[in-house]
Amino acid sequence: MENTKNKEIITEYMNAVYQNIRTAIQSIEDIMSKVKDDEFKKELASEEDKYLVLEKECELLARAEKIDGIKDNNWFEKARLWSSINISTMTDKTTRHIAELMLIGTFMGVLTCYKDRADHKNISTELDEILDRLLTLERTNIDALLPFLN
Repeated sequence: MENTKNKEIITEYMNAVYQNIRTAIQSIEDIMSKVKDDEFKKELASEEDKYLVLEKECELLARAEKIDGIKDNNWFEKARLWSSINISTMTDKTTRHIAELMLIGTFMGVLTCYKDRADHKNISTELDEILDRLLTLERTNIDALLPFLN
């Protein structure tokens, strides 16, 4: 029974980290077609590549831990994110506005990392390491996105 409970807790933590990563990837995919600035597109594509690496690490760890089917965000969350981006960019497709949206999402990702860490202490050092890399990526992305507000 203890082993089952531990696996449930690891699975919960894994899903939390994975969904944070997937939200970032989906946001970039949803917004990319609206971006006109080539430098900004290049930055977002670079960020997406790094999130995809973390996504793959999560999937490999899930396989190693024999966790079946880590869960992406549900369809409601995906639709909410897509709608939010499309409504927000309907009247303002400027680089500045899109950078602001991406920064807000990235800050939310940072907050989620801190909450996930606090909620899942001493559960998995491997997941902690992925979460640390995600947090570092998010902070780096904030610095990279800020100049697009000018």
